[in-house]
Amino acid sequence: MSELNREDVVAETRAWIDENWDPKITVAEWWQRMADARYSHPMLPENAGGRGYNRTLARAVHQTMGEMNVIGPPIGLGTMLAAPTLAAHATQEQIDRLIPSMLNGQSAWCQLFSEPGAGSDLAGLQTKADRDGDEWVVNGQKVWTSSGQFADMGMLIARTDPDQPKHQGISYFAFDMLQDGVDVRPLVEMTGQALFNEVFITDARVHEDQRIGEVGSGWRVANTTLGEERASLGAGGTGAIGVQPGKLGGNLDKLVGDIVGSGTGGRRNHSSSHGSVAQALIDISKKVGNNGDPVLRQKMMKLYSLEKVNSFNTQRAKAGGSRTGGEGNIAKLINAELNRQYREVGNAIIGADGMVTGAGTAGGGLIQGLTLFSPAPSIYGGTDQVQRNIIGERVLGLPKEPGPAKETPFAELPKNQ
Repeated sequence: MSELNREDVVAETRAWIDENWDPKITVAEWWQRMADARYSHPMLPENAGGRGYNRTLARAVHQTMGEMNVIGPPIGLGTMLAAPTLAAHATQEQIDRLIPSMLNGQSAWCQLFSEPGAGSDLAGLQTKADRDGDEWVVNGQKVWTSSGQFADMGMLIARTDPDQPKHQGISYFAFDMLQDGVDVRPLVEMTGQALFNEVFITDARVHEDQRIGEVGSGWRVANTTLGEERASLGAGGTGAIGVQPGKLGGNLDKLVGDIVGSGTGGRRNHSSSHGSVAQALIDISKKVGNNGDPVLRQKMMKLYSLEKVNSFNTQRAKAGGSRTGGEGNIAKLINAELNRQYREVGNAIIGADGMVTGAGTAGGGLIQGLTLFSPAPSIYGGTDQVQRNIIGERVLGLPKEPGPAKETPFAELPKNQ
């Protein structure tokens, strides 16, 4: 792959789109063509359905899709987290069985990690999986489950041996969400959306062949998922049109031309933390007429610079490999700071309009949406405090916080510690 450069990849992608894009085919057909061509997740190794590209080349593929106004790969946690985790830890049989339906959009995935008493201290989770022959019986509660209401499958970590130390008695499963005993309840946020859910699991089952990694090695597997999450949240989007995958998403039978042409059913693959939001704020300032204010110009310059530096730093780290081991955590922290600054600078631009919302306000409601969303990135994917602890302990070598000895069995630990 070393002989490939960005220009080669862009040219090849454009030629493939010209040959394969047809506005009269369904989303399912388009995604199947994309998966067959190994464009759904080009960073995956070839044995997992990818092309083995680095992040720079993969980003070039998806940016080209955005520029050519075609639907990008299936969005969500299947391609973002589950596929690279399985590629790293699953058997080839599991890879062949589970990853293709992510790449062609037939299955949507969610992440069953956090619990009411195990968020920042994720290893303190108490959802349990008890062995019953060739199956595991799962009981517990998960929370902050993104897109759980659309998910066919879930990345589940559960405690399989409470007599082991808390990081060693956890196992990782590919879990069927569409079974009896799984109750998904959306959590409506102050934005009016329900991005997250709580999930109640009662005597649900998962077959032994759905266990990823060895029994008790789930924390190691989960750290791969968490690393992918932090890097993805901090890296920024590509601008490609994103569509919810899976049967519950209701998009598989829609015509791709209808989605692209109407602007409904799909969305650009970036949120308030993705794309050049700083440039959007600059454009709003020009329309409002206060872009000449020297204090405001200084704030916008600093915001634009921070956005660019974060983007370049993340791309460099991913293209050249990990230098410190904390690149994903740093990108996650900067992403949270960017969202806070989008709020502060945005409201400085629109002034009193920030107290109301609607299309008639300056910016058409964009900044009000950014304001309501702004606390979330400092919480989801691991709080800012968790990221700083990880950087301090694993990168800077600072001592860990005092607590029980690492070898203490989980059953003997004070809970939520």
